[in-house]
Amino acid sequence: MFESDVWGAIIKDAHRYPSPHNSQPIKVHLRSQTQAAVYYDLDLGLPAESYGIPFGHVCAGVFLESLRVCAQARGYGLREELHLSDMDFDSKDRLHFIGLVTLVPQASDPEDQADYEAFLVRQTSRRPYDNTLVDPAAVAEVETTAKRHGHVFRSSSDPALVRSVVHVNQATLFDDLRNDAVHREILTWLRFSRAEARQRGDGLSAETMLMPGPVLRFAMQHRGLWEAPVVGALIRRIYLNTMRGVRQLGWLEGPFDGPADYVEAGRTFMQVWLVFTRHNVYLHPFGTVITNQHSHAEFVAAAGAEEADGRKAWMLFRFGHSTPPPPAHRRPASAMILPAAQELHS
Repeated sequence: MFESDVWGAIIKDAHRYPSPHNSQPIKVHLRSQTQAAVYYDLDLGLPAESYGIPFGHVCAGVFLESLRVCAQARGYGLREELHLSDMDFDSKDRLHFIGLVTLVPQASDPEDQADYEAFLVRQTSRRPYDNTLVDPAAVAEVETTAKRHGHVFRSSSDPALVRSVVHVNQATLFDDLRNDAVHREILTWLRFSRAEARQRGDGLSAETMLMPGPVLRFAMQHRGLWEAPVVGALIRRIYLNTMRGVRQLGWLEGPFDGPADYVEAGRTFMQVWLVFTRHNVYLHPFGTVITNQHSHAEFVAAAGAEEADGRKAWMLFRFGHSTPPPPAHRRPASAMILPAAQELHS
């Protein structure tokens, strides 16, 4: 027996899924009481770095896992019929079809409820961490979760490696800003005041990045000054200040060689995040280190990550304990829903 507005309730929760730059690119067309079509809005993607394009499908995998968690908490399983193809950001069709999902009645158990509760409170923390190590039991559970999906979770608390990768992450921001396309893309998603973030309901707010809005705006609009000795050093210091207390880094290695792999990677990452959240652990992805090819190579060499035969170190993040971060503003769940006239043939 299906509730009259079960999709509305599920999507109201699932729209909290994390996305790169808080861009929220997933769109859904509700075809019936039980079936929905899932799309990726190319206008909300991040194609400036070609190596970042696969993360469109990673984001889709994150959403599908989020949808599953929110559905199962209400007593429904999710049957998927995915139609995966490479994303073409030059396509005239701006909605890239991911696939169909169908709700199937399925009893919920305590694990489903625990995942759902973790999903509702999950946040990215860019705050300084408290310099304590995470419970080894939590790390072991994450390792098991990743292995279940054919991936490997590795972590390190080696101070030299942590310090090195944190500095690579900071240097990557400087490097990316030299790329005109990446610079334009980043500016598109920055929100320089709390009011702007609340009004737009998306993007990276200065508040969540722990930087004064006027300073962030000036720095981003005058990127040439980042090379100046005094101003550049000041910006580096402000940024690195948010990285205080980081004791551990984690990364995921596994199949990453086509849309099906990318989607499965996204599911894996979402499950890893939920495990950490259930253990009251925050994380903060270092996405630009992965998508910037030079920085990626630096990280792989420093960490000894294994990449061969279609397997990559495709996710990197710091994890640990911090004070609660400010909430990221989001568009209303209704903004995800496509009107019938807008849906593409699929």
